[in-house]
Amino acid sequence: MAILQFMQSGRDRVAVPTTVHCDHLVQARVGADSDLQDALNESNEVYQFLESSSRRYGMGFWRPGSGIIHQVVLEKYAFPGSLIIGTDSHTVNGGGLGSLAIGVGGADAADVMAGLPWEVRYPRIIGVKLTGSMSGWTAPKDVIIKLAYELTVSGGTNAIIEYFGPGTASISATGKGTICNMGAELGATGDVFPYDERMATYLRATGRGDLVAIAEEYVHLLQSDPEVEQQPEQFYDQIVEIDLSTLEPHVTGPHSPDRARPISELAAEVQREGFPERVSVALVGSCTNSSYEDMERCADVARQAAARGVSAASGLLVTPGSEQVRATIERDGQQAALEAIGATVLANACGPCIGQWNRPEARGTENSIVTSYNRNFPSRNDGNAGTMNFIASPELAVAMGLGGSLAFNPLTDPLVDANGNEFMLQPPTAAPEVPPTGFDPGVDMYVEPPEDGSDVDVRVDPSSNRLQVLDPWAPWDGNDFEDVPILVKTEGKTTTDSISPAGPWLRFRGHLNNLSDNMFLGANNAYTDETGTGKNQLSGEEIMPIPEIARAYSAQGIRWVAIGDENYGEGSSREHAALSPRMLGAAAIITRSFARIHESNLKKQGLLPLTFEDPSDWDRILEDDRMSLVGLSDLTPGQPVQAVLKHADGSEETLNLRHTLNDPQIAWFRAGSAMNHMKNLEGAGS
Repeated sequence: MAILQFMQSGRDRVAVPTTVHCDHLVQARVGADSDLQDALNESNEVYQFLESSSRRYGMGFWRPGSGIIHQVVLEKYAFPGSLIIGTDSHTVNGGGLGSLAIGVGGADAADVMAGLPWEVRYPRIIGVKLTGSMSGWTAPKDVIIKLAYELTVSGGTNAIIEYFGPGTASISATGKGTICNMGAELGATGDVFPYDERMATYLRATGRGDLVAIAEEYVHLLQSDPEVEQQPEQFYDQIVEIDLSTLEPHVTGPHSPDRARPISELAAEVQREGFPERVSVALVGSCTNSSYEDMERCADVARQAAARGVSAASGLLVTPGSEQVRATIERDGQQAALEAIGATVLANACGPCIGQWNRPEARGTENSIVTSYNRNFPSRNDGNAGTMNFIASPELAVAMGLGGSLAFNPLTDPLVDANGNEFMLQPPTAAPEVPPTGFDPGVDMYVEPPEDGSDVDVRVDPSSNRLQVLDPWAPWDGNDFEDVPILVKTEGKTTTDSISPAGPWLRFRGHLNNLSDNMFLGANNAYTDETGTGKNQLSGEEIMPIPEIARAYSAQGIRWVAIGDENYGEGSSREHAALSPRMLGAAAIITRSFARIHESNLKKQGLLPLTFEDPSDWDRILEDDRMSLVGLSDLTPGQPVQAVLKHADGSEETLNLRHTLNDPQIAWFRAGSAMNHMKNLEGAGS
């Protein structure tokens, strides 16, 4: 979708170094080879579009199976002091190498690709002081799970999380990446670690040793200033301290990445809350935890079990993060060790982490899984709202898969071997952070763009149901939005997965019209107390899928508004959660508060993201109300928008709605989108 938007800019070549990664359309079914071939067969036209457009516009192209974008970026592109944007919220993974790596929406990326400045709200700075060092079962994953518990899923919104203190040097570069990766779960704009020798080790191991000398020459720019270390309270807006030496392994979930507790407290909570105790599947890997170090620690646990004749009591799925990781763990034996206890190795792609998991046996059932992933919202992994995802370190996930129970704590509980004897798993031994004999790059899947791609045809079949060339949105007509209906009022957690569900819908991510049939299908409607349905205010039909109602309004030229709750749009930076409402007639999205990326996405599409001046006004919006947004011709930064509510009983009331639009963003609204505005400027010769 970023490329489809960029194609509207009229440029012949991207303005900044850009790469394309095909990691989302490979569905986990049987195993790596079969699943990858199925994806190549089923999504061939999408891959042809991505490769041809990459060659046409000068972008590097990583073929399907090459790996998950964030792991590949860590291996190839991130370096200390760089600024990186990526069209996925977990771009922040690059902070493990000292990059300021920030997740954005596709429209932001398209703007940068077209040479426009990139805007982001000036962030707060949260300092996380790390002391001590980890040992035993404690892993980098536990640092970020603990921090998510402390800050919650919205605690990092519009903030950079900066790690400092003596404990930072005790963590490998890929361990730092694991911690930064889940900064997205706190809503953080970005995360960053100071440069140290652990980063130098990883840079050398990944063929970028020349960067080490440069980093060390400018190390004063890549580490905390001495006064910050000495008096951090003077420099940070908020400080959290974590002692790595006393940090216990943690597990978080289900249904929210901040629902965390030490593993010692999990068994009691499972009983108290009635969570399904049996672990149906343990899943390790993903962009968050698929480093060589992670895989070796998992393999150590697996070897202990295999030596006693024990296999996993649950299913066990392993996702290498890249072709380089896959080839190396195959060469060095970690893959074989995991397969010996029953693991299935999946393709080098996102797979179950982002909803690409074909799991028909779980439909309609309550079950528990343990993963080393980063996100665990309902229906996130397999499309089944009854699947409860508990997130832990990869080695803890393997151990709990061996025990087969959420109540199993490898720190205190024994397993029973093939001879009926009890034995304790030992904490995984210290694993090398990079392979002692170097990485095996595996199969080369990178396609370098030509110097001049002007003769390359971008492949889009006009009759395709997977790809659709975008038409520009109509500009604002200069009138207020009068008497528009309320399409839906979402209650509770409304993520981008809720607004634009993944799973089977991912195949339509390049065809906006088809994809928009999923709009709000995962959102809980406060008016119906059901998911994905609402009332058609024109026909009076009580229960209809929300996208059908929106299409009915749009067919009659009627705009509408949607009402949201706190931290609306958290989660994946799914562009489509803004594009689909725009396509189906939204005028504004009005919430108690927004997640950063989603608010930006809405602005880019010419929509009005508004928040209640008084959050309790959310309760005043009734299902059959009509709303007028007035005075829009005088829309001004920092000045509220007035909303006039007309209730069915004839009464009216006026609410103040805040916005964060600046002057250029107001120009986007008037032009119909940011891309329209850019073309208007170019047309005027600016």
